[in-house]
Amino acid sequence: MALFKSLSIPLLLTVLFLLLPISANAQASSQPQPFPDMSVQGTMNIQTPPPPPVIPFIDLTVRNPSGGQEVAFSLQLLLLLTVLSLAPSIIILMTSFLRVSIVLDFIKRALSLQQVPPNQVILGISLFLTVFIMWPTFDTIYNNSIKPLSAGELSVQEAYKEAENPLRRFMWSQMARSRDGKLTSGQKNLLLFMNMRGLDRPNVFEDVPTYVLIPAFILNELTIAFKIGILLFIPFIVIDMVVASALMSMGMIMLPPVMISMPFKLILFILVDGWGLLTGQLVRSFY
Repeated sequence: MALFKSLSIPLLLTVLFLLLPISANAQASSQPQPFPDMSVQGTMNIQTPPPPPVIPFIDLTVRNPSGGQEVAFSLQLLLLLTVLSLAPSIIILMTSFLRVSIVLDFIKRALSLQQVPPNQVILGISLFLTVFIMWPTFDTIYNNSIKPLSAGELSVQEAYKEAENPLRRFMWSQMARSRDGKLTSGQKNLLLFMNMRGLDRPNVFEDVPTYVLIPAFILNELTIAFKIGILLFIPFIVIDMVVASALMSMGMIMLPPVMISMPFKLILFILVDGWGLLTGQLVRSFY
């Protein structure tokens, strides 16, 4: 018993010494400690995400019109969609686009060029030259037809007639008689289509229907464009013949003449300012 008492006192002292650091650490951890230097205080707050984007809903409904203005607007919209769908055909067949594009394609082939300039560039040049040539006609159509129609001064039928008249006069001017009084190719084509429809020979411009004037104008433009193309081919054919004869005389039969003649064609075309002359003559051919 005495031995147990002698051992219990040191054991209690040892347990007390072990429990004192634990209680001290618990008290220290319960109190807020300052942040060390060069540290940033963080936060646990989570930001709210932004709202999702709003996509508008487009609804096309078909209903009965509630007034005359809505009926007129529907007819104008239908007319506009019809004109836009026919716009490529109108630009190609009833303006100067046909002649300009064919002549530019002829000069590309006469120079023995395959990919330069691309077809998109040729068509783009033809389009802008067409706008330049047809600008007085387009301006007349806008002032006499489109602008009064949008202002409500003309009906759809009247606006159509006002827009048709300038185009008819332009096509008619390209098929006028020659100075010596003989019939041009355009006049012959016009009489051809009039005879095919069983109509009498026209005396004035108003006697020619539009459905007869348009195909006659197209054939006339094709004829004039091919005539210009033949004249463009002549100097370049001479260069090809000279180069081919020179190669044959030197015994270089296997060498394609186009490889030798194409640089000479380009040099000649650039020296005479071919693009300027061609563009100027094309524009003058319509006046």
